[in-house]
Amino acid sequence: MNAPISPVINSSTVSTAHASAQRVSSTASRAQHLPTPAELRQRVSLNGALSEQIAHQRHAVQQILSGHDDRLLVVVGPCSVDDPDAALEYADRLAALSEEVSERILPVMRVYVEKPRTTVGWKGLAYDPDLDGSGDMPRGLALSRELMHAVAARGLPVATELLQPMLAPYLDDLLSWVAIGARTTESQLHRELASDLLAAVGFKNGTSGDVQVAIDAMSAAAHPHQRFSVDLQGRPIVQQTVGNPHTHVVLRGGHGEPNYQSAHVRAATAALRNAEQNPRLMVDCSHANARKDHRRQSEVMLNVLAQRQAGEANLVALMLESHLFEGKQPLKPGAMRYGVSVTDACVGWETTEHLLKTAADRLA
Repeated sequence: MNAPISPVINSSTVSTAHASAQRVSSTASRAQHLPTPAELRQRVSLNGALSEQIAHQRHAVQQILSGHDDRLLVVVGPCSVDDPDAALEYADRLAALSEEVSERILPVMRVYVEKPRTTVGWKGLAYDPDLDGSGDMPRGLALSRELMHAVAARGLPVATELLQPMLAPYLDDLLSWVAIGARTTESQLHRELASDLLAAVGFKNGTSGDVQVAIDAMSAAAHPHQRFSVDLQGRPIVQQTVGNPHTHVVLRGGHGEPNYQSAHVRAATAALRNAEQNPRLMVDCSHANARKDHRRQSEVMLNVLAQRQAGEANLVALMLESHLFEGKQPLKPGAMRYGVSVTDACVGWETTEHLLKTAADRLA
């Protein structure tokens, strides 16, 4: 019987293996500590008056979505926030305009600090506040909370899209309305998250235009769940949710085709009634409804207003992507234009002001 063959190990083999291990180590994922939700909430805290204001604003949003308030809910603001200073200038303008139109319209400011990506790209202020790929998330989380707090302190209700469920406890006490996006409406994790929120939640129809996935999401979110979560001290817990009765569908079009016209609205409300869900709708004036042309948001909004005037009571809300200045710009750190979106193109402030004043006049 032949003796077993011993492996031949020499110094060059060892050196090569060591170099390979170093390359793997240098490219391995890295961990970075984040503040706990409790730490960040303590650092940027709500006083009693602001907590009461937010509770009142949540209730006002819910009253519109339940049909007990006939004002128009308008979620409006930048596609995403990349410059807190520009966002606060926008907030100052929106707060002043809100006082003028408050009898017929309830404006809620978009403060979107996360952005879903089809492949890769800038993920938002919470992830990359320096817009350079450095990913300073501790600073991004703090900036996001500070900004939402400052917007709320100006008297405005705050809206955002919650993409990462672990982000919610850092921000949810500041929110009056929450979006679950077209890519995540089917997600069980996001439906469970929605069932645990105090704010009203809008589920967008799927990217294909399918409204049924949003209706299913509403049904799931209305029920209690046991979900994996973290407490305010950052410890993993099993969270028992109570269910959220304040959910609705957001029509955003699909596959480049709009779904805000009267036939689509009637079909969606009929499907909601058949499922014994809230038939009241929000129309997202951007995305496929505008055929990805930001200038067509005005056309969508005016069409929805005409449907309201013609008696379509289930159209109770609109979403508008708007910034200080029109259009969008590429990410070029150090060479950015102030008040211009870095994600989806937006209408400018002058157009926004005209549209909201027009809506208030027509709905008077």
